[in-house]
Amino acid sequence: MASQLPTVAIIGQANVGKSSLFNRMVRAQQAIVAREAGTTRDNVLGRVEYKYHQFWLVDTAGLKDAADEFEATIQEQITEAADTADVILVVVDSTQFASDQDRFVAKKALKSQKPVILVTNKADLKGALHDDEFKRLGIKTIVRTSAEHNSGITDVLDQVITHIPARAEEKPDDVLRVALIGRPNVGKSYLFNTLAGKQQALVANIAGTTRDVNRIAVKFKGRDIELLDTAGMRKPGKQEVGIEKFSVLRTLQAIEQADVCFLLMDANELNTQLDQRLAGIIDEAGKGMIIVVSKWDSVEGKDAFTRDEIAPQIARSFKFTPWAPLIFTSSVTGQNVTKLFDLALDVDAHRKQETKTRVLNDLLQRAVAAHPPAGLKNTHPKLRYIVQTDTNPPWFVIHGSNLKFVHWSYKRYFEKLLRETYNYAGTPIKFSFIDEKQVKNNKQRIAEGKDPITKNKKADK
Repeated sequence: MASQLPTVAIIGQANVGKSSLFNRMVRAQQAIVAREAGTTRDNVLGRVEYKYHQFWLVDTAGLKDAADEFEATIQEQITEAADTADVILVVVDSTQFASDQDRFVAKKALKSQKPVILVTNKADLKGALHDDEFKRLGIKTIVRTSAEHNSGITDVLDQVITHIPARAEEKPDDVLRVALIGRPNVGKSYLFNTLAGKQQALVANIAGTTRDVNRIAVKFKGRDIELLDTAGMRKPGKQEVGIEKFSVLRTLQAIEQADVCFLLMDANELNTQLDQRLAGIIDEAGKGMIIVVSKWDSVEGKDAFTRDEIAPQIARSFKFTPWAPLIFTSSVTGQNVTKLFDLALDVDAHRKQETKTRVLNDLLQRAVAAHPPAGLKNTHPKLRYIVQTDTNPPWFVIHGSNLKFVHWSYKRYFEKLLRETYNYAGTPIKFSFIDEKQVKNNKQRIAEGKDPITKNKKADK
């Protein structure tokens, strides 16, 4: 069963420190997990892992604070948060008395019936008010923070994880889940119906778990496939300032549940920023991806020459996901529709393939011999060995020393060699780096009682 991560939304009026809080929480996750930072194309979304819990963190930075725009904008955001987020963080400025706007935000958040945590930020500043001043907002759980000085962040995380389930071991099944992702009106529902109609062996209609994700189960070449159709992300506009940032949550739910995503683009409107943003989210989530140009029948003068001309343009726009196959389709004429199932099965197989450790290490040694990783004077990264630790997506762990100096371009260089050795078309590849010196130093600090986490645990006992 594909995973579905909980979502946590940060809301509040402008200039209370929402973005700083978001950045601190995401960085805390990266420091704990020590994984390579993803290529997220969206600065209001972050994946957090903390104490065996995982969730998506969504920021709503950019709210207009003009009086005539505020209420309508925040009301839309709260409505979306109530429908899609599992936990809501209401952020206020602790140096300011609660305003009518703060009261409005708190009231709407509480009305959603979702767990709500009040974060009183900027608590380090002179003149910061006591938490009692904010109890009138009606939110029982209050956490004092200073995002600027990284204070209270773990307290917020500790409160969040009391409301979401711990990451559980997934029970694998043989169902391939495919999500149709894209902007509204790019032909997702039409393709969804065409894919379903092409199959004679319809198994069942499955009720969606959210009002915007429709599902249907089909069989193709003996394989059970579940199709997920989404309503689509709204395109940002003047009437949707801040609102669109929450609409991504609905699409995100479908991406999380899927193994492979069809990223649909209208042949008449290609390469928008939103398409690239969606590709970044799919990549960050570690899901398979196929770029599907829909409505090819509507393009005037279409032929092989036109396709060969357009394909490189699309490739340039999605150069951060060069591994994603590209296909031109038409639900009206049926062009390449069935081929999508074949591609999805291929991508699924690529995601599940396992590599031999001996072959991996031969490849690593050849890579290092041909191009040793650069570093600082007298401090060069040493890549000692590599192992594959997971599939779906393929995940590799590289052991060595001074690994923090490994440049992102070197990671890309090694990934290219890996893809030339194995066929990983259609799937992202994830890397982690374990620095043996750092691990040894951490063990020594714990043994000497210098580790702050260990100290706190001992103090609690």
